Amino acid sequence: MKVVAFNASPRKEGNTMRLLRIVCDTLEEEGIETEIVHIGGKKVNGCIACMKCAETLDRRCAITGDPVNEWMEKMYAADGIIIGSPTYFADLTTEAKALIDRAGFVGLANGGLLRRKVGAAVVAVRRAGAIHVYDSINHLFGISEMVTVGSTYWNLGMGLEPGDVESDQEGRQTMIDLGKNMAWVLKKLNA
Repeated sequence: MKVVAFNASPRKEGNTMRLLRIVCDTLEEEGIETEIVHIGGKKVNGCIACMKCAETLDRRCAITGDPVNEWMEKMYAADGIIIGSPTYFADLTTEAKALIDRAGFVGLANGGLLRRKVGAAVVAVRRAGAIHVYDSINHLFGISEMVTVGSTYWNLGMGLEPGDVESDQEGRQTMIDLGKNMAWVLKKLNA
């Protein structure tokens, strides 16, 4: 079993990455392979609703020249997907939004490529707005017929400067519990 996690923060080693590592380390301890893909700060295009994915049915977005098609293939090949984003003006980053819109649209157009995969949102936040980010990511999982995993609190950690989430004990425990819950669900689905 494999989980691919996407770090949509432009800070490659910032709080979002630290939270994702906690979840992925927990999954690895549970015997599940993980990969973290850094997508933050990459030049990507959003969905343009051209509907080409519904015509070609080739599991790809018609927009080329950015890495989103490569990221989508990782999603479609994985058993579980984590999308992590910092909170920017009470919303997710543009890179996370582009991935969600394009992977979601292509997945639906091609017969449900994300159906019954396990998904989890991970959100880094300074103070407020994280629940909107959490919801935005989870909307992809819901419309794609995925199994969404939660934790002992919403899947978020608090901190401003890179590394601040290390002192958020509740946030760290939430990520550990998220990893354990995701591993449990994956094992049940693959039994």
